[in-house]
Amino acid sequence: MSDYRNHDDYLHKAARYDLLAQYYKYLDPSMHIHYYQKHIRYMNKAMSSLRAQSVANYYQSNSPARIRVLHASPDAPKVDVYINGNRILRDFPFKETSNYLSLPAGKYQVDIYPAGDMVSTVLSRKVTVEAGKQYTLAATDMVEKLKLVELEDNPSIPSGETKVRFVHLSPDTQPVDIAVKNGDVVFRNIGFRHSSDYLALSPLTVDLEVRATGTKDVLLPLPALSFQKNQVYTLVAVGLSKGEPSIEPIVLTERE
Repeated sequence: MSDYRNHDDYLHKAARYDLLAQYYKYLDPSMHIHYYQKHIRYMNKAMSSLRAQSVANYYQSNSPARIRVLHASPDAPKVDVYINGNRILRDFPFKETSNYLSLPAGKYQVDIYPAGDMVSTVLSRKVTVEAGKQYTLAATDMVEKLKLVELEDNPSIPSGETKVRFVHLSPDTQPVDIAVKNGDVVFRNIGFRHSSDYLALSPLTVDLEVRATGTKDVLLPLPALSFQKNQVYTLVAVGLSKGEPSIEPIVLTERE
């Protein structure tokens, strides 16, 4: 845990040692000095943690947002993506994910056109991004009813650990459970255009499977998924259960 999160604890210890120092002031000068030094030490720690918190809050509120785009519409053509009238992606195909783009906090107009054709959009949407936050914007559903799903990414993680979430972007697939192969359910009842919470894990390699919710029916096997330490993962189901392109997983990472 970072020092600034211990600010209150440091203050409580400083106050306790100050009381002990005052108690021993005339009874035992050596004990008075001992506890007074502890009082000063923890007051300094408290001040340092407060400064660290102030700096962290400053950078959080003044740092840019970061966004990336995922093309998850199974029947949409390659597309061009514009933000506030500026093209950021060209000939962007199904299943492709862009790199993160840094933007100042604020509202933005996102327009998606068939590649090379700016006559009519297939999706037009305003989005709001906050300072210091990270987002995945997923264009999903069939092209005639394309929607933009906004996912707030969370790349923070304790050192040495990993975490994962699941996002359902398969338009013709019922709600699903994500389970260990032949084992327990990890994420339950995830509907189309919805995401699970993150699950913190120790680094491991595991066989998972996508099941129809509440059943043992496997819709999509997810074999030998490797979750490495100090990385954050989003598993995305795209494609179609009853058509082409068939349903398949995309594995996204959130830390560069």
